[in-house]
Amino acid sequence: MDSSNQTRSYSWRFFRSGGFDQVQINSAEDLKHLATLDQKLWSVLACPTVGLEFDRRTLALLDHDGDGRIRAPEIIRAVQWVCKVLKTPEILFEKKNTLPLAAINHEDSEGARLLATAKQILQYLGKNDSEEISIDDISDTTQLFTPEHFNGDGIIPVQLTSDEKLIQIITHIINCYGEEKDRSGEPGVNQEKVDQFFVDAQALVEWFDKAETSADEVLPLGDKTASAADLFEQIQAKVDDYFTRCQLATFDEKAAVSLNPADELYQSLSVLALDSKTEGIAALPIAIVEAGKGLPLVSGINPAWSTLIQQFNLAVVEPILGTCEELSLEAWTDLSSRFKAYRQWMLDKPASPIASLDISELKPLLTDHTQESLTNLIQQDLHADTAAELVDSIERLVRYNRDLVTLLRNYVNLADFYGAEHKAIFQAGTLYLDQRSCELCLRVADLNQHSQQASLSGAYLVYCLCTRLGEAPMTIVAAMTGGDVDDMMVVGRNGIFYDREGNDWHASVVKVIENPISVRQAFWSPYKRIARMISEQIQKFAAAKDKAVEEKSAANVADAKVPNAAQAFDIAKFAGIFAAVGLAFGALGTALAAIVSSIVQLPIWQIPLVFIIIMLLISGPSMLLASLKLRQRNLGPLLDANGWAVNTRARINIPFGGALTGVASLPKGSKRTFQDPFADKKSPWPKVLFWIVLFSVIGGVGYSFGWFDRYLNPQDEATLETTTLIEKETVSGNTTVNVTVVESEATPVSEDDATTE
Repeated sequence: MDSSNQTRSYSWRFFRSGGFDQVQINSAEDLKHLATLDQKLWSVLACPTVGLEFDRRTLALLDHDGDGRIRAPEIIRAVQWVCKVLKTPEILFEKKNTLPLAAINHEDSEGARLLATAKQILQYLGKNDSEEISIDDISDTTQLFTPEHFNGDGIIPVQLTSDEKLIQIITHIINCYGEEKDRSGEPGVNQEKVDQFFVDAQALVEWFDKAETSADEVLPLGDKTASAADLFEQIQAKVDDYFTRCQLATFDEKAAVSLNPADELYQSLSVLALDSKTEGIAALPIAIVEAGKGLPLVSGINPAWSTLIQQFNLAVVEPILGTCEELSLEAWTDLSSRFKAYRQWMLDKPASPIASLDISELKPLLTDHTQESLTNLIQQDLHADTAAELVDSIERLVRYNRDLVTLLRNYVNLADFYGAEHKAIFQAGTLYLDQRSCELCLRVADLNQHSQQASLSGAYLVYCLCTRLGEAPMTIVAAMTGGDVDDMMVVGRNGIFYDREGNDWHASVVKVIENPISVRQAFWSPYKRIARMISEQIQKFAAAKDKAVEEKSAANVADAKVPNAAQAFDIAKFAGIFAAVGLAFGALGTALAAIVSSIVQLPIWQIPLVFIIIMLLISGPSMLLASLKLRQRNLGPLLDANGWAVNTRARINIPFGGALTGVASLPKGSKRTFQDPFADKKSPWPKVLFWIVLFSVIGGVGYSFGWFDRYLNPQDEATLETTTLIEKETVSGNTTVNVTVVESEATPVSEDDATTE
């Protein structure tokens, strides 16, 4: 709803930070008029209830609909309520763990009830003389309620009734479906669990009644049917095999010989020490196969199956068919059909937590309106005239007194984040990595999902897996906004993370999202890339040469070649090599000489400008691109990826980014020595290369200016053809003499040949 017209009725004050205007929340009047502030001016419109450095119980109390998110209407509702029940809302800005009783508005009807409840709580705790109530006083509600009395939470412990049937049902429900904690701290049941118990119990009773109505089919042996069915299943496959063999023998008498064990099998067993458990005996037919023969129950049974057949005869055959020495195929088929109905009935048994209960014990509990009695008991507890709801309100008020303003300064505005006094509630701690400390660290639930959206922030992001003994691992993301990243690695880079409580965690880098980190780094990055490229090329060249030497050596060894005599020194070949090297140095010197000669011809004040322009041409594009990206860094995508709804573009500019990351530096007043006993030995080659380049440049410049012509082309100076026009003005008395001297190849000019005017 647009409340811009209402906003004009109150004179709001704003401050600018992070590149946008933020409303100030500094007084009780600001709180009272928060509902009139246009929500387009709020910094945040929603935030999650998890992953924050904020009291979880307070967030749960603020989350009115329980959806795991705190939205602007819920913030407004909480602020309006607390301003209504407090006499002096200014006390909220003190952020204390205790609430003075005098601050509660006793003139308001709800405030008066809250005040009376607070005094009653203190009385229960033996603090009759206390003038303030703290969070610790209302954290443990088990001290304020007893299980023998209704407390308004709709949970019934066994202590609340003396009816044995109800006590038995409550016990069964807790054992089968789990407990619900009563406000007294005792285990109990609620309406949902009671309803589920009776639904499952009714289904179980109906299933059992189905067997009783068809007892002859489903339960042929009554209560002993289950054990008899187990015996039947143990021998069913073997007996079916026996009768099938007998049927084949009836079909063809010659088959009986092949269907019985061969003589060779008995011969192999004859050399063993046999008993009924000897391996291989159980695989033999259960009895000798003959055409039309029944299953013997007394004698002639495979020893491995004799015990089970005797048990089956006593438990199943005799109770149903009477005493008999042999079981026919028809009788076996009849027994199979009886146990088939039993097995199907067992498959239809309802799968519920109470399925293991004794049906004979369960049936009586479903009579005499026991469900109705339990439901009435729950309703009495829910509608009981107790102070339970007011106790919750007192807890809400005390927690709001401590936490509400802190939340507003991370929600309506981002004062804590852009200020220097407190960390924001989304800042999880400090990461120390690569000689720097990163203050902007957030908890991350899903790394892959978070990184996709967080990459839009424009910041250099480092994801770390943090582990600590005895704690569940967690993932954080840290924004690096200072220093350089030349040594940053994903695999094997470790650091240490300190959470807001000061606990240290081992942090291991698992993912990096690269973005510019500073303009200074962007200035040097082209040169570092060139140096890295040259280094890589040299390494590749060296590796290729090394590999070629190894391959050549291996080939020579494989061919068993005898080394030839030392080859004679080829001076022509080496002369060509030196000539090529000289040409290369000459070309390099000439190029450098041309550059230097062009520079030295400039005025002295222009020479530094030339070098500055050259460096800007190299580093300028990288610096410009980095500057533009650094100006686009935004906090919003980092928070939005965690479930926030950031309502503005919260910038992390270069100065503020520098404050979020500390780079290692020596403390002021520190002293240090520059003597390193383990320093790398200086190589002479850099100096040699420097002098070679210097002499090459000087030589090139001298050659271009003709300094070495007299040495490179020695000729008679008299034969040089030089035309020089010199105008000399000589004053002799009152006469001016102009002398023109022309030197030619053949005849030098003397003074006598001069023309005098």
